[in-house]
Amino acid sequence: MTFQINPEFAQYEKEIRDSFQSFDAKGETFIKGERNTIKLFEIGNEKMNVKSFKIPNKLNQFVYRYFRKSKARRSYEFATILLSKGIGTPTPIAYQENYGSLSLQRSFYASIHQPYDLTFRELVEVKDYPDEESILRQFTRFSYKMHEAGIEFKDHSPGNTLIKNLGNGQYEFFLVDLNRMNFHDSMSLDLRMKNLSRLTPKKEMVEIMCDEYAQLIGENPQKLTDLLWGYTSKFQEKYHRKLRAKQKLKSVFK
Repeated sequence: MTFQINPEFAQYEKEIRDSFQSFDAKGETFIKGERNTIKLFEIGNEKMNVKSFKIPNKLNQFVYRYFRKSKARRSYEFATILLSKGIGTPTPIAYQENYGSLSLQRSFYASIHQPYDLTFRELVEVKDYPDEESILRQFTRFSYKMHEAGIEFKDHSPGNTLIKNLGNGQYEFFLVDLNRMNFHDSMSLDLRMKNLSRLTPKKEMVEIMCDEYAQLIGENPQKLTDLLWGYTSKFQEKYHRKLRAKQKLKSVFK
C-alpha cells in the first residue's frame, strides 16, 4: 500500500485513512458513476471529497503497479502543480494505492470538497444562462492563464470545470478530474485551440471565446475562430460517430 498526505492535513491522518479503509460502508454518496464513486466525509471543520477509482483491467493493474502512476497519484500530484502555478482546483488532501501481489487494486484520492454554483456544462445546455457572456469571457481568461503556464488539461470538457459565483459579476474556476495532463515549457496557438475544442458544440460560444482569447494573445479573432471551430467540428464528428456505434451495438444485443 502507498499512502501520501498533504502536510497541511497531517493532524487528520487517522480520519483520512479510515475514510479510505471504510469507503464502502461510510460516507455520503455524492456521485456514483459507472467507473468511479465519490463520497463526502467530515474532517475537522471541512468537508472532504473522496474519489474511489474503479479497479483497472488485468493489464492495467500490472502497468499501474510498476510502469505508470495511478490515477489517484496523478490527481494528487497534478493538483499540487496546478495550485503552485495559481490555477484553481480543490485542495489535495491525500491519496492511497492498494496493491495485490503484482497489481494495483483500488486507489483513492481525497481533496477538499469545493462548493460551486454551476459547471461549464450549464452554459452549453441552458439557453440564455444568466450572465453567460461574462462567465464565458472570464473562463476564457482562466484557460489562457492555464495555457500560459504550459498546462494542457486533456480532459478540458464541460463537466470538469466548477464555477463559483463570487458576486458583483465575478467568477472563480476550479478544474476537477485531473489525472490526464501534459506540462509544457510553452504551448503553440494550434495546441491551445485544440485544448478548447471539447467544451461546446455551439459556434456562438466559440466566437465569444475566440474574441476574448484573441485580445489576450494579440491575434486576429477570426483566425482563432476558424482554428477552434475546425477542431471542435472534428471532435463532435468523432464523438457522435462513437455514440452511434455504441447505440447500434446495444440494439444488436437487445
